[in-house]
Amino acid sequence: MAKGLLHGSRLFLGIVFLVAGINGYFVIFGLEPFIATSAEAMALFEFKHLLIAEKSLEIICGILLLTNQFIPLAIAVLSPIVVNIFLLHLFLDHSLLLLAILLVLALGYLLFAHRKNFIGILERKPNPS
Repeated sequence: MAKGLLHGSRLFLGIVFLVAGINGYFVIFGLEPFIATSAEAMALFEFKHLLIAEKSLEIICGILLLTNQFIPLAIAVLSPIVVNIFLLHLFLDHSLLLLAILLVLALGYLLFAHRKNFIGILERKPNPS
């Protein structure tokens, strides 16, 4: 069961971020996105290069999650993005709050499952190699 939940969380996040990243490029190039975007979220990206950077990271991390490669790296990169998505939908645009909660839960579970990869970050006085 735990292994199935782990794979399900990884695939869910991979699909969501790959699709969201590609959808963001439609917005960047002035095309009609195939999934409706939040006007509040797009207003935060006044400069296109910020949107390009975020959507590129989403696509790369989505691919990494779907191919089961460099999962701790993808978790580390997506964590601040998921926090921003959650806070945006919690305080500004409630339309996708359920999806934001699911993202937090899925990423939190992946973080918990891969906690041994991150334990070194919490060392007060690390030993340099």
